[in-house]
Amino acid sequence: MILADKIIELRKKSGWSQEELAEKMGVSRQSVSKWEGALSIPDLDKILLMSEIFGVSTDYLLKDEFGEELPSPKEEVSESTFRKVSMEEANNFIKVKDETAPMVAFGVVLCILSPVIMFLLIALEIMGKIPLTENGAGGIGVIALVLMVVPAVALFVMSGMKTGKYEYFEKEPIELAYGVAGMLKERQNKLRDKHIRDCVIGICLCVLSAIPLFIGAFFQDADGEVLIGLCLTLALVAAGVYILIRTGIPWATTEKLLQEDDYSIENKQIEKKLEPVASIYWCVITAAYLIWSFSTMEWHRTWIIWPAAGVLYGAFYGIAHFMKQK
Repeated sequence: MILADKIIELRKKSGWSQEELAEKMGVSRQSVSKWEGALSIPDLDKILLMSEIFGVSTDYLLKDEFGEELPSPKEEVSESTFRKVSMEEANNFIKVKDETAPMVAFGVVLCILSPVIMFLLIALEIMGKIPLTENGAGGIGVIALVLMVVPAVALFVMSGMKTGKYEYFEKEPIELAYGVAGMLKERQNKLRDKHIRDCVIGICLCVLSAIPLFIGAFFQDADGEVLIGLCLTLALVAAGVYILIRTGIPWATTEKLLQEDDYSIENKQIEKKLEPVASIYWCVITAAYLIWSFSTMEWHRTWIIWPAAGVLYGAFYGIAHFMKQK
């Protein structure tokens, strides 16, 4: 237990509000609030006064390993099996994630846009704008698709290599060293407004992406126009997803360290159990997509497997969480 938690616990046991404790300490309520939020540390004279007010030793207040009573050596060893994260380690993790966020976002954009050239070529062939057969346009489009996916995969691999040593933040329970939680809360407050704004913009772009498809549906016997509309849809989705990833990774980094929301200890336990299932699931989906696409060469239709697979996995994930809570 860190000093901030001890102040909260002792104050509540004494039945005092922050204002009442501040009055007894001769400080402002904001100072007490910062102490309890681990945003600042009381001066030595305030620590001494606090020990007198609460009737505890200064060792109890200052030493994180001290709890309600001084633990025996045996209790000290078994007190926590959580990995402790220092301020330096937390800052290094934040720095690496901030550096790799653009790489991941650009890689995802390349994947989303990878079939666009193929769709455009097929659309132009249908409209008689280029001297290619449908198979020829599809073949060139597949080559373009692969040439876009390869650098995307490279970006994902590079990002994974940089962040791999911090993988335990997502999968294992952790314990933050003194002051880390306060630093993360302050960072979260700075990111909040921009995160909300970028989320709204990204989601709106994804919603608006359906408009080109609706416009294309107004035309009869206009497969070429529909495919062009699909390209515009993918472009809008790519822009929206890029914004969402760029804002989401820094925000999620803070949540991972604070173990909040999707990264709580309970959710980490669920994720650990679902990880083998998820790996098998997406391998099967990928195999089904490739077999269907190459056997029919209808790449402009087979892409639908990905949003369908994503929805099904989301439903499965939600059911797993619900069953865990039950």
